[in-house]
Amino acid sequence: MPKYFAFVLVFLCSLTTSFSQGKAYQFFNEKGKKIELDDVLKMANKADVTFFGELHNNSLTHWLQLQVLKGMYAQNQDLVLAAEFFERDDQLNIDEWFAGKMTEKNFEAEAKLWNNYKTDYRPLMRFANEKHLHFIASNVPRKYASQTSRSGMASLDSLSDEAKRYMAALPFEVDMAMPGYVAMKDMMHGAPGNSDFMVQAQALKDATMAESLFETIAAGKKILHINGSYHSKDDEGILWYLKRKFPDLQMLNIHTVTQDQLDSLNPENSKAGEIILVLPSDSHESY
Repeated sequence: MPKYFAFVLVFLCSLTTSFSQGKAYQFFNEKGKKIELDDVLKMANKADVTFFGELHNNSLTHWLQLQVLKGMYAQNQDLVLAAEFFERDDQLNIDEWFAGKMTEKNFEAEAKLWNNYKTDYRPLMRFANEKHLHFIASNVPRKYASQTSRSGMASLDSLSDEAKRYMAALPFEVDMAMPGYVAMKDMMHGAPGNSDFMVQAQALKDATMAESLFETIAAGKKILHINGSYHSKDDEGILWYLKRKFPDLQMLNIHTVTQDQLDSLNPENSKAGEIILVLPSDSHESY
C-alpha cells in the first residue's frame, strides 16, 4: 500500500509539472522581451486608447481581451469599450439593452451579430453591461463597405444624409502608399475586382472606426478598442486616422499573431505593435 501511494504522489507531481511547463499564450514587448499580463495592464492604463488587434476566430484571443477589459476596469471605472464587431447602426440597440429597455434575448434577435458572437464576444458585452460601461459600436455598416469595394468611394456621395451618419465624414483621405494598403493590393494581384476600390473599402472601415472615437477622446476618457489585427497593425489603419486628428494622443497597440513556439518572438512579428500577443498555431478556432 505505501508503494501505491508513493506511485500516485509521483504521478500527480509529474502531471502538475507538465501542466506548469505548458503555456497557452505569451506577451512580448516590441524588443522581443517576455512580459506578463500585469505589465500589459500597466501600459494600457497609461495610454489614452488601447487597441487589441485580434484574430477574429481565435477564442483564446477573446478570453484575453476579457482579462484586459477586467484589469483596465479595475483601475478606471469610467473606461469606455469600443469595437469593430458592432456597426454604427446597431448603437441604438446596444444603448437600449444596456439601459434595461430591451432584454438581452431581444437585443440578440435584432442586432447584426457576427457568427461567433455568442461564444467569443458575448462575455465582453455582458461584462460591459454589468459594469455600466459605455460601449461604442465603431464599425461602418458592411453594406457601405461592400458598395465601396464594388464601385469606389465616389459612389458614397449619392447616399442619403441618413446613410452618411453611419460612416466617416466624406470625403476622407486615403493614403494609397500606406504599407499595409500596398500589401493588401499586392495580395489581390490577379484577383477579380478593382484593387483600389478594395483598399478604399478598408480605409472606409479604418476612418469610420477612428472617427467613432473622436468625441470620447475629446472628453478625456480612456478607451479599449477591439478590432481585427490588420486594422491596427504597424500603427497604421485606425491609428493613422487618429494621429491626424489627435497628434499627441497616447496609444497602445496590442497585436496578435500565432507561432509554432512561444519561447521567443519570431523576427517578422516584432514590429507590428508595442505589445505582441503570441498564441499557439494550434489554438482553438471558433470557425
